[in-house]
Amino acid sequence: MSEPPPLPPPLPVEAVSAPSPEVKQGFFQRVASALDWLFGLVALIALLAACSVIPVLNFLSLGYLLHVSGTIARTGRIRDGFIGVRKAAVIGSIVAGIWIVVWPARLVSGFWKDAEIIAPGSSTSQAWHVGLVLVIVITLAHIAWACIRGGKLRHFLWPQPLRFLRWLKAPEKFRNLHHMITSYMIGLRLPFYFWLGLRGFVGALAWLIVPVGILLAATRLPVGGSILLSLFGGLLLLLVAIHLPFLQAHFAQTDRFGAMFELREVRRLFLRAPLAFWLALLITLLFAIPLYLLKIELTPRELAWLPSLLFVIFIFPARILTGWAMSRAKRYEQPRHWFPRWLARLGIVPIGLAYVLVVYLTPYLSWNGALSLLEQHAFLVPAPLMAL
Repeated sequence: MSEPPPLPPPLPVEAVSAPSPEVKQGFFQRVASALDWLFGLVALIALLAACSVIPVLNFLSLGYLLHVSGTIARTGRIRDGFIGVRKAAVIGSIVAGIWIVVWPARLVSGFWKDAEIIAPGSSTSQAWHVGLVLVIVITLAHIAWACIRGGKLRHFLWPQPLRFLRWLKAPEKFRNLHHMITSYMIGLRLPFYFWLGLRGFVGALAWLIVPVGILLAATRLPVGGSILLSLFGGLLLLLVAIHLPFLQAHFAQTDRFGAMFELREVRRLFLRAPLAFWLALLITLLFAIPLYLLKIELTPRELAWLPSLLFVIFIFPARILTGWAMSRAKRYEQPRHWFPRWLARLGIVPIGLAYVLVVYLTPYLSWNGALSLLEQHAFLVPAPLMAL
């Protein structure tokens, strides 16, 4: 009997190699970058809310929101509207880091106060006082060093004293520090946002002053005259409300104050993206309505920050969508089909009427009375009237 043919050699099994350290490091860096971006977005919203309740600084908040819509309208990319998130992350990290590192000083201060209450002027009280001064000096130096290193949260958690000593010996350290601070402050573009917000506020006020003034005058007339004048003012406000968000975006895109009054251009752009304009207007006016409902009762002093935070949270996506609608309109050179155009026109009417109705009822529901008509959150600075 012949021997059976030999079996073929087994196929080589490729070893599954573990991910390289470079791949792992790249993955963790992307995760850390994403978390830093999300933290920066939260810090940015908090900064805009803080600016919105401070007179004069609230124009910075409005200018930033206008710039968001103008940038998206110019580039067509929604991600371009999240401007300065990384820089806001640095400010947020500094605030959070300072809040953490001052806790030892707070504890020592509490012990010193307790010692003063129990035995005023005693050696124990004086020792705690000296310790408090030392802790404050060390804390201030730690905060300054963390900010010099970049202001990240990790810089506050681990001071790296040896690196601090090497930095003290480095030549031209103060010149480099001055250059770093100057570059960061210039990158914030605060004068640009203030000037843009101021002009945007003036332009919106020019559109709103007539209809809002008529509605204010109607509140002081008898019932018959009040109804007729309110209907006239409401009709004017309806016409302004359905155009003003896009006029502001057009102004922010071109950076020309005259663009705030180019009504024909906005109407021409509407014909190119009617459904996008309808959606942007829906979100803008719909998100402004809860801001009026917050005024039904006076906000407690402990929660005075909450309305301003909600203002920015609601207005931010509305500005993004407005810029997105403008960018879609600029993609096309010809008007769209008549069916979406008329569908959007018919859809805009109930949205505008609902907004005008809420504005009309505001003086009878808000704690601020008739002056609440001046609080046009969807178009003006995102702040309560009493904060202006």
